[in-house]
Amino acid sequence: MVTAAAAAWGASGIFITLIVVDSGMTATTLAFWRDLGTFLLLLAICALFRRRDMRIPRVEWPRLALMGVALGFFHISWNLGVVLNGPAITTVQQSAMPVIVILTARLVWQEPFTVRKIGAILLMITGTALVSGVLSSDRTGVTPASIAAGFAVPVLYAAWSIFGKLLAGRHAPEILLTYAFGIAAVVLLPFQWLLPSSPTVSAWTILWFAGLIGISSAFGFFAFTFGLKHLPAGVTSILVMSEILFVSVYAYIIFGDVMTRMELIGALLVILGVITLLERRRIPPSEC
Repeated sequence: MVTAAAAAWGASGIFITLIVVDSGMTATTLAFWRDLGTFLLLLAICALFRRRDMRIPRVEWPRLALMGVALGFFHISWNLGVVLNGPAITTVQQSAMPVIVILTARLVWQEPFTVRKIGAILLMITGTALVSGVLSSDRTGVTPASIAAGFAVPVLYAAWSIFGKLLAGRHAPEILLTYAFGIAAVVLLPFQWLLPSSPTVSAWTILWFAGLIGISSAFGFFAFTFGLKHLPAGVTSILVMSEILFVSVYAYIIFGDVMTRMELIGALLVILGVITLLERRRIPPSEC
């Protein structure tokens, strides 16, 4: 199920590319409709199965609001990254999120740096730089906007993950995500007038959008949550990295996109950095 979640999440960039190509929709408009559609779907599910758990104490709403704001702007940066850099590269850049979390934990919670963390940071920063095309002459189309979008993805991903972590354990994940997607949609609503667009919506656009909401958002989340209940966190962290493989295969089959040698090396460094962060847990003899 965790691998299925990675496959579903990997399809997100493909669906976004297909929607933008088919309709001409802007990154901001697509982010708004994705957040709104996911909110309505999750709200219906929670209303049916988790109605009693949907109450959030007033004291926790500021953190939940920040989580929603970060989520909304993360989706804008994600859409821009997919359009400017491609699905595969943006997925690798997103995987560098632990670097931001480690640095934030050091500044906010005074968590100590270890040799393992420092090594992981160096690996992921180097890998992200290689994938972003900053140090590569093989990749064309590298612009300041594409580089900025690429580095904004892990920063904003880390931001909404950190705010979600502050609320984790007190509420079911699907409850938190329901409200976060709703807040994100409200935050992005004014941009629909400030940055208007006139997309051409066809039957194919609706189909790709349904896949983005149903497969990449709803199914991916529930599959990951199910798997997380039955597997150690370290195992799930490794399995989720298969998203890079899935999206690379999707992009090659559908669009013919192939990562350069330098970008593949960067992707490998990011994966190694994530694996480096995993802690080994000693299993007592009684559990063997």
